[in-house]
Amino acid sequence: MSQKHLHSIHVSHYKHTAGCATEVMPVPDVVKISMSQHIGAPCKPLVQKGDYVKVGQLIGDTDAFVSAPIHSSVSGTVTGIEEQRSAAGGMDTLVVIETDKKQEVYEGIKVPEAKDLPEFIKAIRESGLVGLGGASFPTHIKFNPKNLDEVHTLIVNAAECEPFITSDHRLMLEDTEDLISGCQLIMKYIGLDEGFIGIEENKMDAIEHINEVLAAKGITNIKTFKLQARYPKGAERVLIYEIAGKTMNAGELPAQHGVILSNVTTIAFVGQYFRTGMPLVSKRMTVDGDAVATPKNVIAPIGTMINDVIGFCGGYKEEPRKILMGGPMMGRAVFSDEMPIVKNNNAILAFSKAQSMVKEETACINCGRCHQACPFGLIPTALADAYAKRDAQALSDLKVMQCMECGSCSYICPARRPLGFTNKLGKAVVKEAGIK
Repeated sequence: MSQKHLHSIHVSHYKHTAGCATEVMPVPDVVKISMSQHIGAPCKPLVQKGDYVKVGQLIGDTDAFVSAPIHSSVSGTVTGIEEQRSAAGGMDTLVVIETDKKQEVYEGIKVPEAKDLPEFIKAIRESGLVGLGGASFPTHIKFNPKNLDEVHTLIVNAAECEPFITSDHRLMLEDTEDLISGCQLIMKYIGLDEGFIGIEENKMDAIEHINEVLAAKGITNIKTFKLQARYPKGAERVLIYEIAGKTMNAGELPAQHGVILSNVTTIAFVGQYFRTGMPLVSKRMTVDGDAVATPKNVIAPIGTMINDVIGFCGGYKEEPRKILMGGPMMGRAVFSDEMPIVKNNNAILAFSKAQSMVKEETACINCGRCHQACPFGLIPTALADAYAKRDAQALSDLKVMQCMECGSCSYICPARRPLGFTNKLGKAVVKEAGIK
């Protein structure tokens, strides 16, 4: 194990809900379940208007390799198939279900059994599991690496380094048994020797609790790993460097470095699924921000509208100026609260005008803070200059493709320059130029 650290920054944590036990919200009147809840090909609806569906019933799938099936989170009647523009700008297909509040469970639900890795992978796909930390990559693909014989370590990403978000913290305290069971199942079927749960040092209650449970069970091949409470410790490449001591470049996969790495919620769901057989139909998330009346950690059916989740938290105490799905560093702003919760939502944040105000950009003072903050030692100011000239070769030479868009450079910049977003645009220039 390594004790090395990549560059990082301190951001205000604002963990207001860390002590708030998770509350299960009532079933809403309507859910709208998106067919685009993962990286890869969207699913096609398998139901139509007038169909009655039950909790856990398959309602969307595709034959595409990079995909994951989608299940109903409620029981009720399909009232339509709609198109809606997503926060990313594309068009999503939504299955609209009017709930009957009975939450009748689909008859086909059963606890999965697996005698080998292929059957385990098949079960994971059937569960609809995707990366629940934000990336939403289909998990059955991640758990079936091509270089299986070279993979030996499980790393669980429990570094909740974004401000405000505490849903993973609550999971570690409330669903510890499922988390440990998920680790053991993954290690058993993939054939991994050791597992590390990377947790920031500001969550000592979670570290101590998990250690106690591991000790009580006599488990010695799974350990907690204390991380600095800094940003972006939860980034995949940062975790692999600090826990496994491996340098992972852009475009490489953790498996190429002998590692399977997944978010803590993803791992815990594996334990839950093999205990209950219920596919992925609900999501725990933090609801916070100064525009929210009563910030909480909430479990809601997937497809619940944002405004219904906010309503469960007492509604808005003042008009929101900005609403985010995810955290303030890497989350995505939405243009309306009439949008549905998806699988990888870990937070809904609603900010007032005062809290969401961004100071006006000024000229660069060449302080070098952006370079010092970058985990990979990039020079954001030079990248910004190269982008201004649309110089694809210079952008490539300055390694813009190594940027993971964590936003540390933008956050630390006293001139408030949007350096992280500029890098994103710079990547597009390099891609368009066809530079490898």
